[in-house]
Amino acid sequence: MGGDRCARCTLRANSVRSFTPPLCAIDADHPERAVDDALVSSGYSVLDRQSMSALVGRPLPLEDWSLYWTDLPPDHYLRDGGRYRRRRYGCFVADDASLVHTERRSHWQPVEYNALHGGIERWFEPLTPELVDDAAWSALLLSLSARASALRGKERWFIEAHQFRIDTADGIGRPTPEGAHRDGVDLVAVMLVARSNVRGGETRVFDADSPRGVRFTIEEPGTTILLDDEKVLHESTPIQPTGATPGHRDTLVITLRADGFQGDRPSM
Repeated sequence: MGGDRCARCTLRANSVRSFTPPLCAIDADHPERAVDDALVSSGYSVLDRQSMSALVGRPLPLEDWSLYWTDLPPDHYLRDGGRYRRRRYGCFVADDASLVHTERRSHWQPVEYNALHGGIERWFEPLTPELVDDAAWSALLLSLSARASALRGKERWFIEAHQFRIDTADGIGRPTPEGAHRDGVDLVAVMLVARSNVRGGETRVFDADSPRGVRFTIEEPGTTILLDDEKVLHESTPIQPTGATPGHRDTLVITLRADGFQGDRPSM
């Protein structure tokens, strides 16, 4: 996804060292309050599956959704020569309670945010209709757009959704080959869907304007990280198999941007 490599790739001595996820404590009746406060104060919020379901307003059917990660096509655009990443991709526009699935389009990022893969049109296979038509899917995207509006003010949100599978068939998989980065959007959500027979994949979040950072490993499906893309950089370390059988790490990455999809002219 982005490409803002810097010295923050190695946590410095004054970084916050946290290897278990620093979960956000929410009020079940008003889960959005703690999430919004955390995004404003620290630039990120980490939610477990139960808290994320409360934020969305319905259970997340991850056991059903995980089936849609089993047939992801290979990512043929990896410039490091790797074969460890598979993905699907889709775009949406959210306006208040309205959500529109747009026509298929390429994924494009400027080189300022993705030095490895920026500046090229990448055409990925679309999300499956079964996932897009799931009521919980729409509820998830609309709940994230509400959090983006709470963070930036009410906007029309341009949403990009990426299904990723990083595997260890060749011995190592790199969730973020571009390193610590921003995505050039307003809000980023990273949800763990499944994790099997792997070690590593540590999440690292860094302040954009200071050497402070936090590190932790997400292992429970449904755990979700929300990131204010203006305030923080993020990365995930490589994964390796835990035994002779290759493993994988499945994630859902969703980005929201107010000024149109990257590559489009800003809305007037």
